[in-house]
Amino acid sequence: MINTIELFSGCGGLTDGFKQSGYFNMLAGVEWDKNAIQALRNRLQNKWQYKNINDIMLHFDIQRISELLNGYDDLEYGNSNGLIDIVGKEKVTAIVGGPPCQAYSVAGRIRDEKGMHDDYRNFLFESYIKVVDQFQPDACIFENVPGMLSAKPGGISIIERVEKAFDDSGYFISRQLKQEAVFDTSKFGVPQKRLRVIIVAVRKASFDNYEAKVDEFYQTMNSYTSDEIVGVDTAIGDLPKLYPLKAPIKKISHRTEELIGKTEVSDHTPRFHNARDIEIFGLLAKDIENEEFKYTHSDALKQLYTEKTGKVSAVHKYHVLRKEKPSNTIPAHLYKDGLRHIHPDSKQARTITVREAARLQTFDDDFEFSGGNGARYKMIGNAVPPLFAKNIAKALSKILK
Repeated sequence: MINTIELFSGCGGLTDGFKQSGYFNMLAGVEWDKNAIQALRNRLQNKWQYKNINDIMLHFDIQRISELLNGYDDLEYGNSNGLIDIVGKEKVTAIVGGPPCQAYSVAGRIRDEKGMHDDYRNFLFESYIKVVDQFQPDACIFENVPGMLSAKPGGISIIERVEKAFDDSGYFISRQLKQEAVFDTSKFGVPQKRLRVIIVAVRKASFDNYEAKVDEFYQTMNSYTSDEIVGVDTAIGDLPKLYPLKAPIKKISHRTEELIGKTEVSDHTPRFHNARDIEIFGLLAKDIENEEFKYTHSDALKQLYTEKTGKVSAVHKYHVLRKEKPSNTIPAHLYKDGLRHIHPDSKQARTITVREAARLQTFDDDFEFSGGNGARYKMIGNAVPPLFAKNIAKALSKILK
């Protein structure tokens, strides 16, 4: 088994994929979001049979790097002897993870009045590198959004900072990341078009042919791709249907079809939708079902939004998922609204549920999420699809042998 430390673990999309590959053993992990770490601890304990999970999956702020490594006793985060003590004499072969991507994403930079230049998350990779410096693994996986390739907080390219940091620590990464390191998860059987940058860093002192090892990783990743697309209907079409009520009951706007002979699925309850939104969702989905396509252009969608709400928007608010195509990206922003993830069935007239979002991210149905619905949408949107992560793990295991 290949031993790993996992940083910025989230709810465990990357972890689950690595475990599914059968090659990796997580020695320790770090995550600061309390809902995400609760979900991951439950998964590691219940699915992967980890013991003493609170001792190895740390709830802590990675920016407090000295305490993370050497131990802490904290009112908010509890106590730990630190990563050095947890790892002990074990060999850390790989460190995997990716800092929060909001500061690097193009959408995030557009929404922020300062273009995310002052966002502390731009520099969380520095904490990642300090953990790498401590344990000197043979290889690292650094996952993020393509926006990081163009982000320039303070006028200095993030990717140049990352490249220099790895180089200073004795690691080699590809010098052609735009050409080699950007992957579309829908090419790996994920029912979602989601672009991600996967940087593999190889320790120069561990391999004479470290440049060839990096090339081999990307060649292997590309060998796993396929032109066969998994559509939305394949992923979520078998879930119980949820129809609008004629009159809402408190904060419930939809009812579940009868579950005769079916197994009930957790987290499959839609948001509350008012009558206006239900009408809009049904109208937009039926427009596609009838192949009229009156509302597939952004101008028509913006006009519809103004007609129905009396408000004006510079961007179109609505998007209906296509049954035969992969979903658009499931974002963390999904916790605020689901208007760009409308269910394709016009009779259901709603946005997607937590379980549908999880399915589109390839989480198994027995994966249990934590917190309220908002927290669940958010952790799912922040996650690496486990199926994609499994392919990363297989490619990494190949170069590590």
